[in-house]
Amino acid sequence: MKTIVHTEREQIEAVIEACDVCFIGMADTDATPYVLPMNFACLDGTVYFHSAQEGRKIDILERNPNICITFCSVDKLVRQHPDVACSYSMHAISVVAWGKVVYETDLDRKTEILNIFMKRYTGKTFQYASPAIRNVKIWKVRLDKLSCKETGVSSNNPHTF
Repeated sequence: MKTIVHTEREQIEAVIEACDVCFIGMADTDATPYVLPMNFACLDGTVYFHSAQEGRKIDILERNPNICITFCSVDKLVRQHPDVACSYSMHAISVVAWGKVVYETDLDRKTEILNIFMKRYTGKTFQYASPAIRNVKIWKVRLDKLSCKETGVSSNNPHTF
């Protein structure tokens, strides 16, 4: 099995869009790691998240806004030989991205971003009560550094791009 590195931005964005959930990794100032699954929305090279205004993740991000985001699409078990355990692998495509969290505070922009989420997951846009907009924390992460790899590629399972 081999690993293929993908560098085309369109391929990378297709992998991200195929995922419903990503994992964000944070490091507290004492180097304690903290990883969470989150839903997300993307627009123009920026990933958006939303959360409560407070909590452990917000406390960590206030001290260290740098995060690592992993998007992964796993589609099947692959093998080179049915009787050789080490020839088995998962065919998967993943994107790892690094960035810094910045919070959106403009209420109109927060509404627009929430509708990006809702359109992604429901196909619809919504109206929001003012307290809902004020009480949600919107995170923005510009995806400037990315890595995309496809694993579990063999002659029996050519890569998907």
